[in-house]
Amino acid sequence: MDAATKAERIRNALPEDGLFDGQSWRIATKPFPLDAKFARELESLGRVLLKFYRAADLLYRHSISGKQPTWVADLLDQGKPQSLLDWQRHAGFKNSLPRVLRPDILLTENGWHITELDSVPGGIGLTSWLNETYAEHSEVFGGARGMVDGFAGIFNGDGPVHVMVSEESATYRPEMEWLCARAGKRFAVRDPGFDTFSEGDAAYRFFELFDLENVAAHTALFEMGATNKIQLTPPPKAHLEEKMLFALFWNRNLREFWQRELGGKFMRQLEQVIPRTWVVDPTPLPPHAALPGLELTDWRQLGTLSQKERQFVLKLSGFNERAWGARSVRLGNDLSQINWAAAVSEAIADFGESPWILQRFEKPRRVQHEWFDFESGEALQMPGRVRLCPYFFMQGEEEVKLGGVLATICPADKKIIHGMRDAILAPCVIS
Repeated sequence: MDAATKAERIRNALPEDGLFDGQSWRIATKPFPLDAKFARELESLGRVLLKFYRAADLLYRHSISGKQPTWVADLLDQGKPQSLLDWQRHAGFKNSLPRVLRPDILLTENGWHITELDSVPGGIGLTSWLNETYAEHSEVFGGARGMVDGFAGIFNGDGPVHVMVSEESATYRPEMEWLCARAGKRFAVRDPGFDTFSEGDAAYRFFELFDLENVAAHTALFEMGATNKIQLTPPPKAHLEEKMLFALFWNRNLREFWQRELGGKFMRQLEQVIPRTWVVDPTPLPPHAALPGLELTDWRQLGTLSQKERQFVLKLSGFNERAWGARSVRLGNDLSQINWAAAVSEAIADFGESPWILQRFEKPRRVQHEWFDFESGEALQMPGRVRLCPYFFMQGEEEVKLGGVLATICPADKKIIHGMRDAILAPCVIS
């Protein structure tokens, strides 16, 4: 089948209501290839991430009880209302973890790196549609139903599953409706005011915790989840949705804890793929001290670094409407000196209410991928940089299944990789 026919079939397979509200992308003529070695590493990554989440949750609980340094919980709790802190500390959610795990992975000039983790990720329905559509001609990673079956498998029993989508997440509503239609009659997308839950039901929280005041049903949802009347995922644990978890992972004071909880093998794996990360905490240092790995004695000095020196990314840690979708991302070597200094000043000023993190920037390597230009009627090669989003689904309490991998390929001149009109979105195959 030629590229034009294939691309037309893919475009015609799009649902009538689309998958993202008002969004479009460049259609790939084929899936994005992953070499076999990297594919094996991805397959095993789910177990590592599950153990990391479990350890991070334990670290928070032990910090509250005094078994670990109390500053850990103090950092993670900043800017959050007491009502949310009460929910995330509720005994009914003690052992609850997100059941969908999605790392954002950049293929860089020095291997691959996880820039952040998302436990309330968009793209589940989109990746499912891509897998199903491209599976007609390719052996896509996860297979045609890997995403659908993976998502359905995170829920116990056979009762109704309510996918709760807020107005804040409305862009993703069409993809979740498509996913629910594929998953079966027990799945339904609900508005944020829906609160007719019955014992034995399950609910998927597809809304951010900073947005609770706009989700009328959240109290009923959390109460029934905490008393085990319904299965709720992800749980209302804002500390597990903070990007600063990577900074805690690298904190020397916590190294013994991470080694004990992760084990030496998983610890070494994560050290290789998690970029060095710091919390922008302006608490004064002693005059003879410096920030580890930065050799700065004051965070204000970060704003004075030259363009060559600032191979860093600044971004909000979490619990903020700007903390997702690359809205807060500030790339050091892409900003003027004035704008970079302003970004540093903003991060310093926000500490205490909305903490920021600093992360070492690993430059994504260039790739080539083919897309079809319907205006010119040609298949074109686009030089770009790629972000990979593998979707892992918890099946039971220990098994983690990789349902599929979404590749977002942005034009090479774009410094920040995210979904955009001129990006190519494609499923992945093992080359």
